[in-house]
Amino acid sequence: MAPNHPNNNPLSVAGKKVIIVGAGPGGLAAGMLLASKGYSVEIYEKEDRVGGRNSFFRLGEYVFDIGPTFFMMKDVLEAVFHKSGKRLEDFVEPIRLDPMYRLKFADGRILYPSPDREKMRQTMENFSEGSFSGYLKYLEKEKKKYDKLIPCLSIPYGKISDFFSRHLLSAVPYLDAHTSLYNVLSRYFDDPDTRIAFTFQAKYIGMSPWTAPGTFSIISYIEHGGGIYHVTGGLNRLSHGMTEAFKQSGGRIHLSSPVRKITVEDGKATGVELEDGRMERADYVVVNADFAYAMTELVDSKDRKKWTDRNLAAKDYSCSTFMLYLGVKKEFRDIAHHSILFAEDYKRNVDEITKEMVLSKDFSFYVQNASVTDKTLAPQGKSTIYVLVPVPNNKSRIDWDSEKQGFRNRVIDALETRGGYEGLRDNIEVEKIITPKDWKEDHSVYLGATFNLAHNVGQMLYFRPHNEFEEFGNCYLVGGGTHPGSGLPTIYESGRISAELIMNRDGIKL
Repeated sequence: MAPNHPNNNPLSVAGKKVIIVGAGPGGLAAGMLLASKGYSVEIYEKEDRVGGRNSFFRLGEYVFDIGPTFFMMKDVLEAVFHKSGKRLEDFVEPIRLDPMYRLKFADGRILYPSPDREKMRQTMENFSEGSFSGYLKYLEKEKKKYDKLIPCLSIPYGKISDFFSRHLLSAVPYLDAHTSLYNVLSRYFDDPDTRIAFTFQAKYIGMSPWTAPGTFSIISYIEHGGGIYHVTGGLNRLSHGMTEAFKQSGGRIHLSSPVRKITVEDGKATGVELEDGRMERADYVVVNADFAYAMTELVDSKDRKKWTDRNLAAKDYSCSTFMLYLGVKKEFRDIAHHSILFAEDYKRNVDEITKEMVLSKDFSFYVQNASVTDKTLAPQGKSTIYVLVPVPNNKSRIDWDSEKQGFRNRVIDALETRGGYEGLRDNIEVEKIITPKDWKEDHSVYLGATFNLAHNVGQMLYFRPHNEFEEFGNCYLVGGGTHPGSGLPTIYESGRISAELIMNRDGIKL
């Protein structure tokens, strides 16, 4: 059935308006679904382009994603498109990567994980003899956990009784919530580097493998079980495709239109006040801004009883990231699309980021050499090099104005000596740096914590900000700061959950 078929526009939503604050992935997912069911949906985005941190920028002839570069759980976004009466492949071109990435350890050992089982057998045995049997056990056990846990993420957890849902009760034996991610992977592998190869994914949620709940072992399984994708033009094209699908269903986006505050009357959200002073009213408001930023900047303190400034400051937050985007007049054809390079003492590096809150002398970092796969991002014979270094968030009080250039130089040194990017420094044509300070000031990220609220047991499920906001009515949350959490697939799912909560109020089936 087409999205605008009359049967998709029941009288219960006739004239009902939804305002979405922010055109990030969660807001776009909610907007697509709601618009396809007949709601009048308007998205107000403060930037001049869609996507939020899933957007892009240009430096001369080079194109860079701002944030996410791994596209996983493609089926989650496919479901959003399908439920909106669309097909993902009509809007973007996904490319499955093989190898998924290059992992390089301080002792020089390199692992190239592959979605191909026979290739994986060879690479695992070459890396650590006898490890492939542990890998097969890992796939078997973690698939069971994945199959049990994924349905749990579709539950809103807006009330404590949701803990007694059939899905969650059946998943309890698989949760591993009170052991660490590193301990879970120690069940499968004896070699410490092999354990790290399957636990470094904790960085995707800004946490340490030694403190992240063992529940998150499903992240590495998501990679190994479903693969990792690139999208031609960069992952920012996902947000552009979602925007086009949203518009086809009648939705409207207002760019360069920052929201000053969410208006609340008699305990209910009634709309937004824009930066230019205009007041826009709506039946429902969906907030897609960084959660703590939205609370402190967009919601009046008198309308917040639980999420006060003091309570927000006391919460645990993820690490931040130091970003370096380089346009280079050279190709690196023998280096994989994705690379992760580990510090000599990886645990100490992680502790310095998350506990001691200092800059590591010996740091780990991620590099994307996307031009080896996608020739649309740089001129012929040249490369876009994207570098992410996990660093402490702004609770550290690191003076990035004084540290930025020196740390940049250390990263360039590491790229050349540890990363294999020989001659990089002499071939840089353009560059851009984003520090934790910039994440806060230029991208409205609270504390510069790029992965939002930490994903510990006390800040997950019911204990995370609810999709149906608990402070006042007619307000819904999407994005990494609400359930299910950070990362593109879970952010898309937050959009689906919030859209479905609104539809349920109006008697509409998604």
